[in-house]
Amino acid sequence: MTKPSLLELPPGVQLVYLAEGGANVIYRFVQAKSPIAPKRLSVGPVAPTCEGAEEYAVPSLFMGKLLRLRKDTAAGVSYKEIAQNFNTIVRPLFRPEELVDQTLIRLPDGLTYRCNELLRIAELNGRRPKKRHGGYLCLTEPFGLLITDMTTFDEPGATLAELKPKWLTQSPSAPATAHRCRTCALREMKNHDARSLGQKEQRSFCPLDLVSERVDNVFRATTFIQGCSDRARLARILFRNPTLLKLQSQQKTWRGVGLLGPSAQSHETSLDMTLRDCTMFIKIPRDEKSPVEIRLGDLDLKTGAGGKAKYWRDVEMHLIEGGWYRGANRTQHPSECAMQHPRAHHPAAT
Repeated sequence: MTKPSLLELPPGVQLVYLAEGGANVIYRFVQAKSPIAPKRLSVGPVAPTCEGAEEYAVPSLFMGKLLRLRKDTAAGVSYKEIAQNFNTIVRPLFRPEELVDQTLIRLPDGLTYRCNELLRIAELNGRRPKKRHGGYLCLTEPFGLLITDMTTFDEPGATLAELKPKWLTQSPSAPATAHRCRTCALREMKNHDARSLGQKEQRSFCPLDLVSERVDNVFRATTFIQGCSDRARLARILFRNPTLLKLQSQQKTWRGVGLLGPSAQSHETSLDMTLRDCTMFIKIPRDEKSPVEIRLGDLDLKTGAGGKAKYWRDVEMHLIEGGWYRGANRTQHPSECAMQHPRAHHPAAT
């Protein structure tokens, strides 16, 4: 059987900056119809285009896709390794329609260099977030990743809700007397530190409410989910949602977390922590009769190297020894946690 050839990005591709995080920059493909179209369509902070390209039609292969490019960071993992881990470890756990897909694609020569030049220009004209200044794309990374486009750019009236369904089950090393789930315990500990520094406290949902057997508990959680003003509709979408329940089931299966996680000297990749730090994207069309698209993203495998494994274990010890799980710390305020309130049965808490 012939091995499929690797995808290659055409040299004439035109991109527009969409967003960035600490390790990656995301670009959208732009379809130009004339030599001046790239300037007219460059609505983002930066828009790298291939010099001399007079017209470029986005191939159908790239429709519904975004381009992810890797930054040059100390802990950077090659896209080839990221794609291999995704294909062999993450992809088999979910259905294709449940994942923000990612496909390795070879970049044309000079693309990342030109993107970096435009990132620098964007810094000078104030169109790049200040906290991202000084971070640029890796010039030695030959690949990019095609990822599923979960924006609503081409879908007028649609909305996009995002949430982090972190610990949908209690930490296996939490004390039996716990009155907080892992997420709520950690948030309360961080809020204690924020108050001591005069910083703003964070409020969010209890993840156990997301997988509750009662829709009113899910509705309570939607208070803290951005992107959809129709909370009742969002609650109906999330209530006993198969993708959410699948993620909960996988978290129950992959339990090497907390004090059961990798040792402080570990360099292994941890699927267990990855499944507890992904993002759920919910694209909701204006028409309530149209299908809702729900996918999980941010599923690059985490590694315990570089002190990460030690950090994970140290956090768990602080939560246990500081009484944060039990709600026993004198600085703790009333909590949103489902484990503190006599609400409907939350099987995730047991």
